Amino acid sequence: MRAYAKRLSADEDLWSAVGLLHDFDYDKYPSAQEHPYQGTQILKERGYSDEIRRAIMSHADYTGVTRETAMEKALFACDELAGFITAIALVKPGKSLAEVEAKSVRKKMKDKAFARSVSRDDIVNGAKELGVELDEHIAFCIEAMKGIAAELGL
Repeated sequence: MRAYAKRLSADEDLWSAVGLLHDFDYDKYPSAQEHPYQGTQILKERGYSDEIRRAIMSHADYTGVTRETAMEKALFACDELAGFITAIALVKPGKSLAEVEAKSVRKKMKDKAFARSVSRDDIVNGAKELGVELDEHIAFCIEAMKGIAAELGL
């Protein structure tokens, strides 16, 4: 999220916060009936802005909150893809992002058994909504994640 904010001359801290917060409630509230509703309620009670809470709500299609801003579109576009890239890194011999390439991501997307809970449709549609070619989006996200690989433990 920070990398896309920088690319689009947006508020990097705001976009980063949205990226970090969007699934904070998922472990406790993993169902579609609760996530991200519970999380956004908690954030509201703690004084987080409507902008942050709306972006978080928009990352799940089933909430009915449409993605309108670049930040909302970027969150949706990066959400599933970041998890998928992480899964690929973890099966590499060195468990490192340095070993992940865009072509390997595209190849793994065809393998329905690999990281089966990751929505390939969301990855494809996210890039489309963001207005970026899929291969470019994948490569951009890999490079962004490589830049923070130490923090990610990858």
